[in-house]
Amino acid sequence: MDLTEEQQLLKSLVTHKMPFGKYQGRLLADLPEAYVLWFEREGFPAGKLGQQLALLHTIKVNGLEPLLDPLRP
Repeated sequence: MDLTEEQQLLKSLVTHKMPFGKYQGRLLADLPEAYVLWFEREGFPAGKLGQQLALLHTIKVNGLEPLLDPLRP
């Protein structure tokens, strides 16, 4: 079964790592909430990483992190 673009973006949070900065190499889903909030205040990067971080922000501020657990490899 093929995943939708939204499902792929959600899955990418538990498979892709932060490419730069203080938390470089850490899975996006494992970034501290304070770091994600900082991006929200300062502006998300352009492109896919920005989309991923915006989605992660929504998940974290709404306490939805357990939804990511079944997606982890």
